[in-house]
Amino acid sequence: MAPGTHTVTNQAPPLVEYDMFSSDAALAEAVERHLPPEAYGEAREELTAFGVSAGSAQAQEWGRLANEHPPRLRTHDRYGRRIDEVEFHPAWHRLLGRAVGAGLTGAWGRPGGHVRRAAGFLLASQVEAGHGCPVSMTHAAVPALRAEPELAAAWEPLIASRVYEQGLRPPLGKTGVLLGMGMTEKQGGSDVRANTTRAEPLAAEGEYVLTGHKWFCSAPMSDAFLVLAQAPGGLSCLLVPRVLPDGTRNAFALQRLKDKLGNHSNASAEVEFDGSTWARLVGEEGRGLRTVMGMVAATRLDCVLGSAALMRQAVAQAVHHASYRRAFGALLVDKPLMRNVLADLALESEAATVLGMRLAAAYDSADSGTEDDRALLRIAVPVAKYWVTKRCTPVVAEALECLGGNGYVEESGLPRLLRESPLNSLWEGAGNVQALDVLRALQREPAVLNAFLTEVGRARGADHRLDRAIRDLLTELADLEGIEARARRLAERMARVLQGALLVRWAPPEVADAFCASRLGGDWGASFGTLPHTLDLGAVVERARPVA
Repeated sequence: MAPGTHTVTNQAPPLVEYDMFSSDAALAEAVERHLPPEAYGEAREELTAFGVSAGSAQAQEWGRLANEHPPRLRTHDRYGRRIDEVEFHPAWHRLLGRAVGAGLTGAWGRPGGHVRRAAGFLLASQVEAGHGCPVSMTHAAVPALRAEPELAAAWEPLIASRVYEQGLRPPLGKTGVLLGMGMTEKQGGSDVRANTTRAEPLAAEGEYVLTGHKWFCSAPMSDAFLVLAQAPGGLSCLLVPRVLPDGTRNAFALQRLKDKLGNHSNASAEVEFDGSTWARLVGEEGRGLRTVMGMVAATRLDCVLGSAALMRQAVAQAVHHASYRRAFGALLVDKPLMRNVLADLALESEAATVLGMRLAAAYDSADSGTEDDRALLRIAVPVAKYWVTKRCTPVVAEALECLGGNGYVEESGLPRLLRESPLNSLWEGAGNVQALDVLRALQREPAVLNAFLTEVGRARGADHRLDRAIRDLLTELADLEGIEARARRLAERMARVLQGALLVRWAPPEVADAFCASRLGGDWGASFGTLPHTLDLGAVVERARPVA
């Protein structure tokens, strides 16, 4: 051992062994705000326990190990038989089991279920984002399966189960299942109408065999997948199990795993169907897009929540570091310019969390039959998906810089967050797809604009900058000339107005004031740390501090 030359000082302790839920004021307040009083006590207790678990050193280590030991594809066994399996590190299974055990796949039909689940998903995604993929797809499969009541009756109890049962076996014989989806193909990408995979009907009603491929199939060890294929009646949605009822493997050839920028713990595969792949029709032939859109909308909301989670963890790490690190005679957090940067980051994080949780509450209302919130979801989900996922990468990159050179080192955890940060903008339709979906909703469904204006209108009169932004937005909506080329601008404007309205209603005055002054009032630079210096930035930063 080399002789000691110095004592290590002026370093922040690891951010572990803390209650990730209770120390996140924006998230904890949203849960209390959106849950009925009779459900809040139980939910708070459950989420607090989950937050303590998520903030533990053990959970953080599982996240590190799952990321550093990516899945491995095994196409054949030792005898040359095709098995098409993916092996995961034990840490992956522990994280997935913890998420399923916390009810993150079972929100539908449960009072306040979407709010409780969204909060849990935000916590789980801060530990390790990759395992959120199968959790999200399983949860989101329910609306599609409900197009076929017989299928829904058989599968929903297994989806909502809090038992994670790994391994490939006949799914309806298990105590809990995971579902995935296969939509995109090489030649089409987001244009799924260009899919060429064929679904040929068998003699038994509702049964088909598939021939074709899927370019992206995440979590290929799931028990079943919803896929789109061309049936005689047009593009249709089908359910493809990995194992058939008699225990034999369905023809589901994993050609390779994708080598991705981030999301290393989660397997994303290319899949081939060889003409004997058995599938069951979900909904009507030719109405596959309509059937699957409920699933897509739910996974899009999870993209918003996942990005909000990455932002929250990055900001928590930056504020935690600055609260311990001293430079030039004072703590970094007390330096005016660093405080400005941290406050700016905290605003973006809180705005994302408040928006995501409001949409989760709208799901609870829509699930119980509220039409206004159903219309709000139709427009606000693509708006939020576009904007929040776009903001994630610059927030994480700036938070990394707050740690200086240490933030660029893998051991800090920030590089993993940075690699993960672009993903949610790509999944479930990239930016242009979301912006065009906003236009489509506005042009085809008049109720959605009324729902949006009603939602932001609840805050009118409380802040003159918000009122002006709403008027400017109405002017933009009235001018349809060249609207497609302005679709991104419109989606961004709608997102910032909606976030501002929610913060004016529910956030502390210093947070709402800072957001409206910068994001709506125009007093904001091109980078973080350019907030007006007259604002109460210390209070904004203190609110973001990750201390229970």
